[in-house]
Amino acid sequence: MAGQQKSSKAIHIILWVAQVALAVSLVWAAAMKLFQPVDKLAAMWPWAGQVPVALVKFTGIIDLLGAIGLILPSLLRIKPKLTPIAAISIMVLMVCASIFHIARGEASVIGVNIVFAGIAAFIVWGRFTKAPITEKN
Repeated sequence: MAGQQKSSKAIHIILWVAQVALAVSLVWAAAMKLFQPVDKLAAMWPWAGQVPVALVKFTGIIDLLGAIGLILPSLLRIKPKLTPIAAISIMVLMVCASIFHIARGEASVIGVNIVFAGIAAFIVWGRFTKAPITEKN
């Protein structure tokens, strides 16, 4: 019983590390897309200079919402089941981003999308099955 409790605590900690790491990455991407001039973004991400600015800003907002969804519901213990739902949404976002890049002939850059989708899948698995967070009473 004690071994199972330690295992559950370890998974809980690893899940929090994954949530924070993915959220920080998404906040960074959101900040870049929302606050950097498009010409600077295009030097780092060529697609940003070849699509409407509104699309770049929209993806920044989506990234920010994803990061918020990964952290706040679990941290505040208010509707914590929203955290794995946010992770599912991030998986969908990463699939869409991969399709976008493949369609543009940029398949070599989807590694980050695959890694992020994998981390999000781990969060979904863990928060739904192994270490769910309960709501405040």
